[in-house]
Amino acid sequence: MKNLKNSNERNIKNKINTTMKIISVMTLFLVPMLAFASVESSLAAVQTKLVGTVLPLAAMCGLVFAGFSFITGQPNARAHLVYAILGAVIGFGAVCREQTGLA
Repeated sequence: MKNLKNSNERNIKNKINTTMKIISVMTLFLVPMLAFASVESSLAAVQTKLVGTVLPLAAMCGLVFAGFSFITGQPNARAHLVYAILGAVIGFGAVCREQTGLA
């Protein structure tokens, strides 16, 4: 009985050692691929989405807010309009710059 228990323990230890060796070898094969991975493509996608979608949307929301502010007679309506126009120029300028390839 004792001999069988020792045999099972050795069997389990051998399986664990083999598994650890396999994991080590797999890690050695995967590390170079991770080392050469680039973040540039994901950053470029985020930049494209930001410049192509979010900035123009924010500029239009700013213009709508400035228009409502002007219609309701807010005292800061003129400042809101100036800021909205500046934001629209910057936002749409960034879109045009990205589309022409100057970025």
